[in-house]
Amino acid sequence: MTIIGYHASHEQVPPGRLLAAVRLAESAGFDAAMCSDHLAPWTRNQGESGFAWSWIGAALATTRLPIGLVTAPGQRYHPVITAQAMATVAEMFPGRFWAALGSGEAVNEHVTGDPWPDKDARDRRLQECVRIIRGLLDGERVSADAEVRVHEARVWSRPTVPPPLLAAAISPHTASGAAAWADGVITVGTDAAACAETFQAYRSAGGAGRTALQVHVSLEDTLDEAMATAREQWSHSTAPAELMWDLEQPEDFEEHADPTDENLHRSVIITASAHELAERVAELAHGADEVYLHHVGRAQSAFLRRCDAELLPALRELLGTETSRP
Repeated sequence: MTIIGYHASHEQVPPGRLLAAVRLAESAGFDAAMCSDHLAPWTRNQGESGFAWSWIGAALATTRLPIGLVTAPGQRYHPVITAQAMATVAEMFPGRFWAALGSGEAVNEHVTGDPWPDKDARDRRLQECVRIIRGLLDGERVSADAEVRVHEARVWSRPTVPPPLLAAAISPHTASGAAAWADGVITVGTDAAACAETFQAYRSAGGAGRTALQVHVSLEDTLDEAMATAREQWSHSTAPAELMWDLEQPEDFEEHADPTDENLHRSVIITASAHELAERVAELAHGADEVYLHHVGRAQSAFLRRCDAELLPALRELLGTETSRP
């Protein structure tokens, strides 16, 4: 059965309102949730960026949903601190927390003042961080002096079962490389063939565990409103792909964005029809164990009400899944 989840975007919604939104998502019938972990928004129009680790504890405490986050250990977060945060959350909420690990983006990581590595170096650093984090979650005393430095660290408060560590992978190449260490893979996109290729690359390389997909959507009362929401809130997605990981400030994304209708449609499903959206998401979800919906507008309550009344029933019918409500 495909799990249908809600994505909570810290870049766009203040933490208090986002906490109310995830509770409303549970009431609307979502099975699960996930969130971003940013220090900065992509653009000034988004204008927010709460601390995900504080928020996720509150979200888990006030819902019954399993909730995960996408995070990048190695620069802004030392892997020992990441491991301790994971262990604490997983100990408090057994079986309900997961994390997807990625190599990071300069918009969040440049603040340390350390040089921003190239992609190959970031991937090596991520693999080293995974080794460190897994060792600490297993109760080992860990030292390292390669991509990161660790001196005889231990995490003392740990869950009985460590949380799953997924790989955050945009490309088939990254997915294939993560198969050796990940407990699953999560990707993002609106192109069914590209998403399927990423999942296939992970499986072909021996990757085990679940496959998950995040989908950016703009659902409003009219198509013009949906397009305006996508342009106002998600224009950074139209910046050249080769620059996305290396830009340091929201203003840089604004400078390089090219938010034409055609470009926005490549990264966001834009529509006024909940049934059309359900059909598009169902097509994308083929081969995914979990799909997480992110409405790119800041008004989450209206979107979640339409999810309750229209979108989730239509999507469940297309996917052949049952409601998660008691």
